[in-house]
Amino acid sequence: MTREASLPIAVRQVTKRYGAVRALDHVDLDIKSGEFLTLLGPSGSGKTTLLMVLAGFTRPDHGSLSFGEEEVIRLAPHKRNVGMVFQNYALFPHMDVAANIGFPLRLRKVARDEAARRVERALEMVQLAGYGGRRVDQLSGGQRQRVALARAIVFEPRILLMDEPLSALDKQLREHMQIELRRLHEKLGMTTVYVTHDQREALTMSDRIAVINRGRIAQLDTPRRLYERPADRFVAEFIGESSFLPVEARDGGHFYAGRRLMVGDAPAPAGRAALMLRPERLRILADGAGEGLNLLEGTVQESVYQGETFLLQVQLADGNRVSLRGIATGAALAAVPRLGQPIRLGLSAEDTILIADEEQAA
Repeated sequence: MTREASLPIAVRQVTKRYGAVRALDHVDLDIKSGEFLTLLGPSGSGKTTLLMVLAGFTRPDHGSLSFGEEEVIRLAPHKRNVGMVFQNYALFPHMDVAANIGFPLRLRKVARDEAARRVERALEMVQLAGYGGRRVDQLSGGQRQRVALARAIVFEPRILLMDEPLSALDKQLREHMQIELRRLHEKLGMTTVYVTHDQREALTMSDRIAVINRGRIAQLDTPRRLYERPADRFVAEFIGESSFLPVEARDGGHFYAGRRLMVGDAPAPAGRAALMLRPERLRILADGAGEGLNLLEGTVQESVYQGETFLLQVQLADGNRVSLRGIATGAALAAVPRLGQPIRLGLSAEDTILIADEEQAA
């Protein structure tokens, strides 16, 4: 499998209603050949509905869907030739591992010798060589996930769809499998669409992420762009930790607490705006320091030790609260003021991000 053998996907004006609820609202989306794209959003946002439309299990009310040059909106799921990994793995408990993986090949009437060869190769790809004769109930959760993945890729589909396949795993195994799935994708090169509500998982694995809210794509971008330049407050709140401060637009600039903000080269929003603060981008300043930085002053309200990092809650003079996160080394912890003491924070112009603030406008 190579990226040349994979297929691009084009979604055009796809709409799906369930009664009065519009699960998908005129969605347009282009997925590149060989890309790992994640559909990310809260529960009820429409991400799983969109994946089911791609798989053929949900028929939209309106719109078109193309795999390469082929229109597939009316094509049955088994004729779309896509691999699918479900949240609950959907393995057959009465079959051994090899029979589970080989099931799609049986449906396609692949010769027995060829099917056995493909099953062994699929097992090797997911690092389960020698497990073909085991029963499903003898496997750990991570191993079952690998079997489900092997079954999805054994017939060499050009598109792979995954619906929260790691959600049942514990944190350590989940993080390990994220890296393994990414490695396998780079090896196979098939177009992959992955659904999750876990922002860190999406940031770790994806070439691009489509953040979905209320049936619409709020932003489609690379992980870094999404995190550093969110399109609006919803995306900023959903991707990472953030604090928001209201700003005033006047005299060709933006002001907070009477001070003009120094900003980078990112364009400011046209309407109401808020200052987005990522906690790891703020720094504690010593008295007299801070030249070339935007300054915030307040008092420490809460200090939480979290192992490798610490988290501060700071109340500013106008009553707004912001968070700061730092590496919990001895020197850094020694510089943290005690609860109730004053604190000065600095923010570089490059990290001073203004975003559209519909909440404030409302």
